[in-house]
Amino acid sequence: MSRFFAGGSDSDSDSSSESEPVIRQQVAQFTFSDEEEDVKRVVRSKKEKRYEDLTNIIKSIRNHKKIKDMSSVLTSFEEFVRAYTKALPVVMKEENGVTPRIVVRALAELEDFINETWDDKENRKNLSKNNNKALGTLRQKFRKYIKDFESDLSRFRAAPEAFADEEEDDERDDGKDSDNEEDKVVQAPVPKAVTFKKEPEKPKQAKPTDESDSSDWGSDSDSDSTSSDEDSKYQTIRDRFLKKPEKGMDDSAAVPTGAVGEDAFKKEKKKKTTDAMTKKIRKPKPEEMFDENEEEEEGWKVVNGSRSGASEQPKMFAKDAEIDTKLVVNKLNEVMAARGKKRTDRKMQIEFLRELRTVAETNNLGPAVAAKIRFNIVSAIFDYNPKVSGPMKLEHWSKLLEEIQALLKLLLEHEEVHLSESILDELEEYETAPFKIRGCMLTAVERLDDEFTKLLKECDPHSNEYVDRLKDEVTVTNIVDQVVQYVERLDNETEICRVYLRKIDHLYYKFDPNVLKKRKGQLPADTVTSVDEMDKLCRYIYAKDQTDRLRTRAILSQIFHHALHDNWFQARDLVLMSHLQETIHHSDPSTQILYNRMMANLGLCAFRHGNIKDAHLCLVDLMMTGKPKELLAQGLVPQRQHERSLEQEKVEKQRQMPFHMHINLELLECVYLVSAMLLEIPYMAAHEFDARRRMISKTFYQQLRSSERQSLVGPPESMREHVVAAAKAMRHGDWNACANFIVNKKMNVKVWDLFYEATRVREMMVKFIKEEALRTYLFTYSNVFASISVPHLADMFKLPKSKVHSVISKMIINEELMASLDDPTETIVMHRSEPSRLQALSMQLADKVTNLVDANERIFEMKQGNFFQRGGNQGYNRDRQNYRNQNQNQNWSNNRRQDNRNRGNRGNQNRGEGREHQREQREQREQQREQREQQREQQREFREQQHQQRETMRNVDFQSKAM
Repeated sequence: MSRFFAGGSDSDSDSSSESEPVIRQQVAQFTFSDEEEDVKRVVRSKKEKRYEDLTNIIKSIRNHKKIKDMSSVLTSFEEFVRAYTKALPVVMKEENGVTPRIVVRALAELEDFINETWDDKENRKNLSKNNNKALGTLRQKFRKYIKDFESDLSRFRAAPEAFADEEEDDERDDGKDSDNEEDKVVQAPVPKAVTFKKEPEKPKQAKPTDESDSSDWGSDSDSDSTSSDEDSKYQTIRDRFLKKPEKGMDDSAAVPTGAVGEDAFKKEKKKKTTDAMTKKIRKPKPEEMFDENEEEEEGWKVVNGSRSGASEQPKMFAKDAEIDTKLVVNKLNEVMAARGKKRTDRKMQIEFLRELRTVAETNNLGPAVAAKIRFNIVSAIFDYNPKVSGPMKLEHWSKLLEEIQALLKLLLEHEEVHLSESILDELEEYETAPFKIRGCMLTAVERLDDEFTKLLKECDPHSNEYVDRLKDEVTVTNIVDQVVQYVERLDNETEICRVYLRKIDHLYYKFDPNVLKKRKGQLPADTVTSVDEMDKLCRYIYAKDQTDRLRTRAILSQIFHHALHDNWFQARDLVLMSHLQETIHHSDPSTQILYNRMMANLGLCAFRHGNIKDAHLCLVDLMMTGKPKELLAQGLVPQRQHERSLEQEKVEKQRQMPFHMHINLELLECVYLVSAMLLEIPYMAAHEFDARRRMISKTFYQQLRSSERQSLVGPPESMREHVVAAAKAMRHGDWNACANFIVNKKMNVKVWDLFYEATRVREMMVKFIKEEALRTYLFTYSNVFASISVPHLADMFKLPKSKVHSVISKMIINEELMASLDDPTETIVMHRSEPSRLQALSMQLADKVTNLVDANERIFEMKQGNFFQRGGNQGYNRDRQNYRNQNQNQNWSNNRRQDNRNRGNRGNQNRGEGREHQREQREQREQQREQREQQREQQREFREQQHQQRETMRNVDFQSKAM
């Protein structure tokens, strides 16, 4: 087309004005830039606006999914939720409440993406910290949001292809609607910016009529560049970059001018897109595939996606080959020779071994060949998982259980088949009995047990998946029992000890109610319980084991089992006789974890039996560290400043115990704090003014002090707050409030109901609280009373008189309470020998001042340089009683004389008088030692005199009160 029709110069405008009037748009004389295009003002409906926003957000979500930018996906999803909420009124009106198909499809794709990313744990570890956090937030929000779209998503999952067709129909309908809307575009003159270049006028719409002489007209701008011709050829920038039409198309379609050209181009583009989507969705028929393969020129062939070379399945046997034992064993060795190589296809290897097993069973080659092939299948399944730390897949796990059960059944039925590690490959025998095969069944079962533990640790302990996996323990335990029978038949002591320990590992942590029933006489005496079974297995290991590790683990497991069934004395005796606490630090980490678990359970057993001190001693080492969770291998506590490297964290995760073997940490801490309260509160009351008292439980003391520092203390909520509140009540002798804080509905649900026979434990605790509250009351208020009535104390603390009499007698015998019992009147007569509070504080002050003076004098003497030559009454040997000694002046003068002699001796040594002066120095040292001993004797005599005076005063007070 010539520039005459496109540009519209001055000459052609005059000629055209004569033929027909041309409506021109008023153009501003000045514009700032000639690069700006005319902007159309489009009037769109509310539906189009909302749907366009949703489409743009869905596109951005898809783009972010490709690069796995979880933070951007989360942000776009939140925008999508807000946009769909705004579009909801339009959906209710236009779609009659039906969710748009594009929205359902986007939600389904996003759900699949989130699930795949979450399940892929290896790649999830490689994500950044922000992306990991965003993934968790996105998963939580998305699960909550799609609850309203479950029916739509299920419909999409049922027929996604049909759903895609329906979505394309909607797009076509939307395209038609948009075409109709574009016809209604209202164009208005837009003022342009000021420029100093003359713009060409807009061309009029081309008419379909052909003008033969249009090509004969010349142009006034032949000297212009080609770029200027192209600029005048296209109306907008969009027309410039549109795909050029193919040859054979009409000029009207080739140059889309105005709204008509744009509509045609849009329809054509949508048609091509629809056809392409239909081709993608529609699967080719087998006949079409066959025809296409035949039409190919170069003879291409269809291959699978596996790797070539090693993945190719080897040939089984020749057609005319006679299948016998030797041929099958050679083929088996050929297959297993590729085991562990880099390009070996493990899956294909397992399939080939199964096919070989089928061939052997078909030709009846004997149980030895079948056992050898099955054992190699088990080894191949173990090799399929290349990761040592990660668990195997569930499908392989189920196949592994089937193969091992079949192999054990075969070995137990045919006693002539011997499977042992000691048999060499050259000595294997498959044809004549007794059959000999190289291999170790015990090693395979040990690895099976380890894989079972990995599977349990990989599952979420609060999900149904963990329960399903835990059901396999019955199968694993049966397999271990069958291996026990097989190994006992071989009569190998080392292997018997190993398999016995595996059986103990599955037995020691399980509670057997028959043990308690048998103890109460509800079951016959010959009933075999788990305690009897454990005793039998452990005794064999004690007698036959050659390694210390198996023996140590066996005795730890037996102690744990005894403590679990309240056999306190048997468990305690085993601990004391084994001396494990002295050598456990040299054991491996897994044995140390078992030791910690044993001590925790032993402490709970002691508490149930009412041995508060023993319970506290068992638990104090665990709880003082503040890391009982790590010490029991029940989880990892986050470390500060990256104290634990990634390798260390990986190793520690492998040592964790499965969830069903965990000990309740809250129960453990509550028992420890209650035991510490029953010991610490009476001790604090008895040594209130003692400056040298020691803390029995540092953890409990810190909890108590932190609560006392708080300005406002509300009602207790957590377990720790309940114990602290009970301790405060006990300090005042209020046993009722203390018991209510320890034993209540909330604490029963959290802690005490977890015990077997919980009612008995609660009654035992209330009894101990009463007794310790009585002791605390007597320690605190003994200096107030002259005498106390025993019946009054029994009524106050709801205890029998005999119990009150027993507690007070023990306190008097242990010299904890200075009092005497008057049996006729049933009263306690207090002896006022204890210092008052003012006197106790004065004694503390005197001790501290004395220590300060001694410290100052030591510092001064060290500066003077004669610290080591001073006499016995100087420096740190000075005592408070030395000030009261009558011979102080004489000792001081003697020390002065000794100092002068020492100085003289040093001077003589400097002058060269060697041996004689050294002898004199030795004599002087001996004299100093004698003087020190004399001073110590004087101090002892002085203390004895003071003690006699105190005893005399006590007797006088007691006689005066008695009279």
